[in-house]
Amino acid sequence: MLAMVEHEDRYGTEIVRRFGEEPNLAASEGTIYPLLSRLRRSGWLDTKWAESPSGPPRRYYALTSDGRSALEHFRSEWVSFRQTVDRLVGTGEAA
Repeated sequence: MLAMVEHEDRYGTEIVRRFGEEPNLAASEGTIYPLLSRLRRSGWLDTKWAESPSGPPRRYYALTSDGRSALEHFRSEWVSFRQTVDRLVGTGEAA
C-alpha cells in the first residue's frame, strides 16, 4: 500500500482499482479503506482533499517521511522473507 503512493498521491478508488488489476492482490474496498485509515493514523500516510474533474472532491493519500522510512525498512526485510518462504515451500534455491 505504501509503495502505491510512493511517487504520486492517489485517491482511494484508484488504489482499489489498482489492486483489482493484480489477480493475486485483489482486495475489496472493505479491506483497502480500513487499511488506509490505519496507515494514516499511524502517521505513515497523509491525506488531502482535492476537487475532482468528474464528481465530488476526492481524498488523496500521500506518503509521509515516517511512511517512507517504513517502506524502506519493509523493502530491506522483504528479500530475506521471500527467500525464506521460497526455501520452505521448495521453490527457491538453498542458501
